[in-house]
Amino acid sequence: MEITNTKTSTSKEHLISSLFVKAIRKNAAIAVWRKPKASKIEIIIDEDLHANGESLKELDDLPPGFMAHPFQASAVHSPIYIKAGNYSSIDLKGNHQDDEQSEDFSEFENTATTVLATEIRNFISTAKSKSNTSTTSKEAFLTTVEKAIAAIKSGDLYKVVPAKTKCIDLPENFDLASVFLTLCEAYPNAFINCFYSENTGFYIGASPETLIRTKGDEFFTMALAGTQIAKGENPLKNAAWTQKEIEEQALVSRYIVDCFKKIRLREYKEIGPKTTVAGGLLHLKSEFWVDMSATNFPQLGSVMLDLLHPTSAICGMPKDQALEFLQSEESFDRAYFSGFIGPVNMDEETTLYVNLRCAMLANKKIWLYAGAGITEDSVPEKEWEETEMKCNIIGQFLQTKK
Repeated sequence: MEITNTKTSTSKEHLISSLFVKAIRKNAAIAVWRKPKASKIEIIIDEDLHANGESLKELDDLPPGFMAHPFQASAVHSPIYIKAGNYSSIDLKGNHQDDEQSEDFSEFENTATTVLATEIRNFISTAKSKSNTSTTSKEAFLTTVEKAIAAIKSGDLYKVVPAKTKCIDLPENFDLASVFLTLCEAYPNAFINCFYSENTGFYIGASPETLIRTKGDEFFTMALAGTQIAKGENPLKNAAWTQKEIEEQALVSRYIVDCFKKIRLREYKEIGPKTTVAGGLLHLKSEFWVDMSATNFPQLGSVMLDLLHPTSAICGMPKDQALEFLQSEESFDRAYFSGFIGPVNMDEETTLYVNLRCAMLANKKIWLYAGAGITEDSVPEKEWEETEMKCNIIGQFLQTKK
């Protein structure tokens, strides 16, 4: 279907906005995403959304679709699966929609993009959050970090990752499609995503971290930890890591290796750690690769998903003790922040990402989330500054008025 708009950016905004309006009017679920370094946006709409709990972790049994799993499944926040019955894609390099599209846009052809954007914004403004979310004060966060350091020094924990929320107002002329396209341009190496369902509400984000990927016989996961601002024309050369950050990343890598040991998997390839750029920040990253055919482990994706989540990068070590600490000390509901999201069995590939650098949109507000990895060498004030940087990754785009 050829698009008649004269500007490529306007064409893409119109298509994305049209699909969101279609989903909203039908009370359907929708997921929009662009994979890291990809040249197309993918969109699915599901008018028959269902939540089916932990069974969603059996990846091989699922039809093509998009998964959104909360940090901790509960009666309030269930794992959801948006099936790819209605699939569309937009070529970021051209001025057309791919031939794969199955949606009919005729009802929106004569509707201005600004009108569609207003309908989406009005819907977001009246949407109610199902999360018990409150703004985290600096004093409260620093107190939590101090308690975490004390617990680590006493030997109860090796690492823990407390998080915070930051609330900003939804701009009066907020344009969801425009923000999504801006994130795609600003962060080419991130998983740009936006999803909505009656169960989850609106989320938008730019995640830097792959939880698992399976394609053919190949399994992949990563350890991502340590954070600093990318500086200069060549930030990779300017990076200097402290012992605290190196140890933090090593703990995440060790966590993955321990998961391999639990299933007696010894044949894997580890690359790193190396410095990587993600959305204006630098992180230390190690990559892990497994040949599922050579190891005779075709179900490795589902098995590792169950073992890995929640990873030490967003929870801590040991897992059970870290979870207990967070449930006791965090004053807000993480909901789908630090859960996992992504396309499943699309083009014979499954890639799930940790839901980081994300925001929830509801009730004329934008709720930003960020966490910090606490070790024995952490400095509370610096951890607060790190969470501020992380919130700003997408917050700067969400609160900018056109």
